[in-house]
Amino acid sequence: MLVIVAPGQGAQTPGFLTPWLEDRVFASRIDWLSAVAGLDLAHYGTEADADAIRETQVAQPLLVATGLIAALELFPHPMDAFERVGAVAGHSVGELAAAAGARTITAEQAMVLVRERGVAMARAAATTPTGMTAVLGGDRDEVLAAIAQHGLTPANDNGPGQIVAAGTMEQLAAFAEAPPAKARLMPLKVAGAFHTEHMAPAVGHVAALARSVSVHDPRIPVISNKDGHVIHDGAEVLRRIVGQIANPVRWDLCLDTMSDLGVTGILEMPPAGTLTGIAKRALKGVETFALKTPDQLDDARAFCDKHGEGSLMNTTPTWRMVVSPSKGTFHLDSAAAETDVLEAGATLGDVASTRDRVVIKSAHGGEIVEWLVEDGDPVSPGQPLVRIHPVGSY
Repeated sequence: MLVIVAPGQGAQTPGFLTPWLEDRVFASRIDWLSAVAGLDLAHYGTEADADAIRETQVAQPLLVATGLIAALELFPHPMDAFERVGAVAGHSVGELAAAAGARTITAEQAMVLVRERGVAMARAAATTPTGMTAVLGGDRDEVLAAIAQHGLTPANDNGPGQIVAAGTMEQLAAFAEAPPAKARLMPLKVAGAFHTEHMAPAVGHVAALARSVSVHDPRIPVISNKDGHVIHDGAEVLRRIVGQIANPVRWDLCLDTMSDLGVTGILEMPPAGTLTGIAKRALKGVETFALKTPDQLDDARAFCDKHGEGSLMNTTPTWRMVVSPSKGTFHLDSAAAETDVLEAGATLGDVASTRDRVVIKSAHGGEIVEWLVEDGDPVSPGQPLVRIHPVGSY
């Protein structure tokens, strides 16, 4: 099982695009996405210094554009990806690159959204002095308790030994004076408290734009930052990406889902290294590949061939399949069991695990062709539950 991941803000370094832009096709695609973003991405990826590319409104479009174009270098034909990639995920803004890679939105739509996301988040960050501090090590419960005690938010829960606290500079200063036991604090060079209530003004702006975006159900399972669930409805993928601007990134739960899926290989898109580093600590025995420069592409393709098994949804049009969002036991809704035709939004049942119970609804109405699971069956993330045809479309 191969999972492709896209990094978030902070992964960029000065000059990281330089070797990629030696490829004329890559360079022309950067020019195109630069026009969409209204930024000279080639300049920022080659000549700009660390301070310039740290700016939120620059870093976010730069990262998403790089991930999208590098994906085309790795998989020149989309079907190549559908036949190999079992799931995709992105950390924070990387979710936009993941959604475009799964064909939920287009590259151009992703660039418009990330342009507006970056500008809106920078504007929100400017209203109050806020920041973020990485908490490395320590007891997890004690770390979370200390974060809550100081009125901070665990904005990024990245897995064992790495939680990022976010809030006002005063709250962070008090936190630094009384850190959790056996934990090391590392202030991050970011513009504000991302993925907290301080970003709420940005949500409204991006949400208003997102309402005009046409979406498609993903061709590859998308693992959501919100709760690690596999999301199969395109509109829900986009809603979650927008809402995540002001809510914590649960990368720890994304990693749990990758494990539930049976991942054997994780490939990180450039500028790579952060997420594969986390995976090495959290998912022992899973191979990783950090794609940093174009001279690695042949090895990256071999890595994909080794681990790729293809999307569970590749052989069937995704608009007529409902899949499980998480690992657990499927419980069939009694009304759904007794009908042959579903209304859009109808409840199919739920998936219960030791962590939560998730209600499953059908995003599309139609005629039930085949139940692929029975009441009480154990299910995995992304596992098809029921096949649906729109009424009259045979």
